[in-house]
Amino acid sequence: MQTELSKKLGVEHALFGFTPFPAVVAAISRAGGLGVLGAVRYTAPDELKRDLDWIEAHAGGRPYGLDVVMPAKKVEGVTEADVEAMIPEGHRQYVKDTLAKYAVPGLDEGEASGWRITGWMEQVARTQLDVAFDYPIKLLANALGSPPADVVERAHEKGVLVAALAGSARHARKHAEAGIDIVVAQGYEAGGHTGEIASMVLTPEVVDAVAPLPVLAAGGIGSGQQMAAALTLGAQGVWLGSIWLTTTEADMHSRALTRKLLSAGSGDTVRSRALTGKPARQLRTEWTDAWDDPAGPGTLPMPLQGLLVAEAVSRIQKHEVEPLLGTPVGQIVGRMNSERSVQEVVDDLTRGFEKAVDRLDRIAGRSHE
Repeated sequence: MQTELSKKLGVEHALFGFTPFPAVVAAISRAGGLGVLGAVRYTAPDELKRDLDWIEAHAGGRPYGLDVVMPAKKVEGVTEADVEAMIPEGHRQYVKDTLAKYAVPGLDEGEASGWRITGWMEQVARTQLDVAFDYPIKLLANALGSPPADVVERAHEKGVLVAALAGSARHARKHAEAGIDIVVAQGYEAGGHTGEIASMVLTPEVVDAVAPLPVLAAGGIGSGQQMAAALTLGAQGVWLGSIWLTTTEADMHSRALTRKLLSAGSGDTVRSRALTGKPARQLRTEWTDAWDDPAGPGTLPMPLQGLLVAEAVSRIQKHEVEPLLGTPVGQIVGRMNSERSVQEVVDDLTRGFEKAVDRLDRIAGRSHE
């Protein structure tokens, strides 16, 4: 599964795997794809350095990349405390009442909540890049659009390609104007923050909008047939995220959550603002229902919502309160019904791709004999 882009990056398959788990990153790269580590959860540079060291030691010399979250426009002088002070007391009380309804235990004394919105603040992302550029990363992706111009320039000076996610052709054109090397066309079916246009429509629109820049198709992709379709639509590869959550290398820290993912169907996700304040596809739970309930106070805009619910989400995850327990995941969750190794997933994807291409050849009257 070779394209011009995969050859440029030195990977066997035009398959890009986004994941927060270092072991999955290394396994994707060893399997012939390009593993991309999600950096948003790293608030301490030493933690990111530790995991990049681990990837370096376990990727078998294969290329890998990093995904950060940073806005194109900088907001000066705003601290996390300033942002937190803007959260209305009524919303804080709603969180307390919802947790009390499900008898969610608290955290231990002195225990900090795991995920905080600090990973979304520009100064944190810049410290991540200070660490990452000391490693031979091949790709830098940004989930919030085009990175600031100086970051793009710095990446290019290091020989690193820059990718940005787009949910519309209009967004994609802005990325091209900003000097981005690769556009990831992320369809409505995707897990996490996503727009409102489905992949089948979005991919060719973005391909046409930014030609000749390479485009990766993302959103709801988890089979070789879908990968073949993406390349037929003009993409030079696929960007996969959700499919890795149920791999044996993924460190989910929760058997209950893994069970929920394995049993979920493609209709069991919802685009909700409950986690960050922006629409993000995730498992539908009684937590998302509570925030989408017209009788509730409604969600706050980013980044207020993320700060508001950070401790609550940590408590729900720690104590595995199943009715409330969820995670960002795409509609492809309906195919994620068994735990497999990353290598098994990649093998299944490439076999399916070959079968799909063979079928198209037969339809077109071409034979490999």
